[in-house]
Amino acid sequence: MSVPMVDLKIQYEAIKNEINDAVLSVMQSTTFILGPQGKALEQSVAAYHGVQHAVGVGSGTDALHLALLAAGVKRGDEVITTPFTFIATAEAISYVGGIPVFVDIRPDTFNIDITKIEKKITKKTKAIIPVHLYGQPADMGPLMAIAGKHGLKVIEDCAQSFGAEYRGKKTGALGDLGCFSFFPSKNLGAYGDGGMVITDDAKMAGQLLSLRNHGSKVRYYHDEIGFNTRLDEMQAAVLNVKFKRIDEYNANRKKNALLYNKHLSASGIQTPVESGDGTHVYHQYTVRIKNRDAVKQKLDAEKVSSMIYYPVPLHLQTAYKDLGMKPGSLPVSEQCAAEVLSLPMYPELTEGQIKSVAEAVKKAV
Repeated sequence: MSVPMVDLKIQYEAIKNEINDAVLSVMQSTTFILGPQGKALEQSVAAYHGVQHAVGVGSGTDALHLALLAAGVKRGDEVITTPFTFIATAEAISYVGGIPVFVDIRPDTFNIDITKIEKKITKKTKAIIPVHLYGQPADMGPLMAIAGKHGLKVIEDCAQSFGAEYRGKKTGALGDLGCFSFFPSKNLGAYGDGGMVITDDAKMAGQLLSLRNHGSKVRYYHDEIGFNTRLDEMQAAVLNVKFKRIDEYNANRKKNALLYNKHLSASGIQTPVESGDGTHVYHQYTVRIKNRDAVKQKLDAEKVSSMIYYPVPLHLQTAYKDLGMKPGSLPVSEQCAAEVLSLPMYPELTEGQIKSVAEAVKKAV
C-alpha cells in the first residue's frame, strides 16, 4: 500500500466548501493585504495561546527573523540554539548578524539538552531559541530559569508545535516571543507560506508590526528600515477555516502515533518518547533505527514513504563551516542524524495505512 508522507488533498476534500467560500470572499472583497481575515486570525491565535499580541508575517523564517530584531539581538551577539533543526532557526540568527551557538540535544526527545546550556553562556549571549522539534515541547521550565538568571530573551521556535502544551501552557506563550510557521504541511498549514509571532510584550509587538511593513506605523511614514513580510488575506482565510479544527487535527495525530507505537512494538525500533511535562502534537512521527540508511533504501524500493529530518546537523553544514565545528563536537545530534526516520503522519491516516507502513518498516529492519 502506497502511503504519502502528507496528504493535503484528502484534508482539502473534507473542508473544500468552507475553503472555497473563504477564498472567494477575499477575492470579492479585493482586500488582499492586512485585511479582516488576517486580523481575525491574529486575534484567534492570541486568544488560543493566552497572550495579548499576535502578528502575522510572511513565513516561519520571517517570524524568527523579526522576533530576534524585536528582542534586540544585534551584530556580534550570541544566540544559543539546537543544531538539530531546520536551518531557518540558525539562518534567522545570521540574518541579524548574530552568532549561533549550538548546544547538543537529548537523545530521547531530540530537543536541546538544558543541562548543557549554561556552560555555553558568555558575555555576548543575548538570547536562547529552543525548538519544539517534531511537535514535542522542549523542557521550558529549567530553560526559563536559566534565561532569567542570566537576563536572556527566549524566542520559541514553534514551527512544528502549534497546539502543544508544556505544564498546561501552550508552546509559544512560555518565552518572550513565540514563532510559528504555516507552511502547508504544518499542523496548522496554509496553502502557501505564512507565519506568526506571539508575545505579551506590547513594545515588542509594536516593533513587529512596524518591521513587517517597511518600518511603518503610519502609511508612507517610516521610523526604521523594515521588511515586506505580511501574511496575505488568502492564506489567512484558509488558516481561519483550519484553525477551528486544530485541536481535532492534533488529537488525530496523537491517536495515529499511538497506533504506530502499537504496530511497531517489540520490533527493535525506538519509537518516540514523550516528556512527562508536555503534550506532543506529532508534526512528525520519528523513530530511531541503527541501520537507518539501509532501511530507508528498502522502503524506497517498496515505494513506502519516509523522510529524514535532518540528515546533517547544522554545525556540520557547509553554510556554517566558519564556526569551525568538527564531527564529534556534538555527538548526540550527530548520532540522531544518522538514525532518525520519519514515517507518514497526518490527521486523516487510517489504521490500515499505519499498519501497512509499520509492517514494511519491520520487514526492512
